[in-house]
Amino acid sequence: MVRVLALTISHGLVLAVGFALGVYFLPILTAPPSPDAAMLSRNAKTALFEATFAEDLSGNDFLHWGKGRVSVGAEMIVHRGELAPGPDYKLYLVKQFVENEEQFERAKAEAVRLGDIKTFNGFLVDVPDGIDVRDFTTVLIWCEAFGEFIAAAKYR
Repeated sequence: MVRVLALTISHGLVLAVGFALGVYFLPILTAPPSPDAAMLSRNAKTALFEATFAEDLSGNDFLHWGKGRVSVGAEMIVHRGELAPGPDYKLYLVKQFVENEEQFERAKAEAVRLGDIKTFNGFLVDVPDGIDVRDFTTVLIWCEAFGEFIAAAKYR
């Protein structure tokens, strides 16, 4: 009886650890190549605004963070920096600066989702027609799958 219980617990732990590692590593393994520095710099030149991802926000921890510069243009958002790897990242524009999950949940109804982020060492995301970046103040990265705040940068 004790042996069966010990085997069940040990196998359950191994399964849980394997699942957690899979959730962490799968986005890294399936990510497309990040844009190169020249492409990021070239696209950043058309920016209307520049900002830096704020570090040490209340929504950040060792698994959920972003750092680097964000260039916000009328047609494209450019990030030159790093993001903690994870699944199902989305880029949002928000009308006011938020720094954690609770604040974003309250602001999400007025936020605009621009697109998916699939790379973790810089990205380019198009701004859809009809969206004026001047109507917002903050770029925010959100993990849709787990409802986790990743990063925010106030650009105006």
